[in-house]
Amino acid sequence: MPIGVPKVPFRTPGEQNPTWIDINRLYRERLIFLGQAIDSNVSNQLIGLFVYLSSESDTKDLYLLINSPGGWVIPGIAIYDTMQFVRPDIQTICMGLAASMGSFILVGGAITKRLAFPHARVMIHQPAAGFYEAQTSELILEAEELLKLREILTRVYVQRTGKPLWAVSEDMERDTFMSATEAQAHGIVDFVAVG
Repeated sequence: MPIGVPKVPFRTPGEQNPTWIDINRLYRERLIFLGQAIDSNVSNQLIGLFVYLSSESDTKDLYLLINSPGGWVIPGIAIYDTMQFVRPDIQTICMGLAASMGSFILVGGAITKRLAFPHARVMIHQPAAGFYEAQTSELILEAEELLKLREILTRVYVQRTGKPLWAVSEDMERDTFMSATEAQAHGIVDFVAVG
């Protein structure tokens, strides 16, 4: 356990041994930060916090502050799914950058409770793959999986933004960067914070 990061044991139903999860003053205030690239470790930590804090109170909102360049697709989808599963609303706040899977998690916040700071940037694009040194049959399978993932991401953006499928698909063809007000117009956030 790193120095300065308090942890508490949390036992999942059906598990014999507890898992140690981070808990500090900000977590007690229900403030959670996503300030790095998303991978399996970050995803598991966030999911653990969502579940733990939801078990403490299922009526008090959680606040997820995002400054992330994105990251792995499957761990990002796991975070999104958990956000939809837990009872408390999760307010998402973009501070700095919410790119790629970061923007996917941003759009996953409770509708009417998604916010961007005035100088924040949001970027959406299609998922990428690592077709570097694979056999042809593996390339085909990976391409099929990539198309399925793109379909999932596109459908979620359509559902959560209210934009038509063709518009979201077109925006995901390339890296589409947006200011906070452009992200609001696109439906990714509901409000832009004013100072």
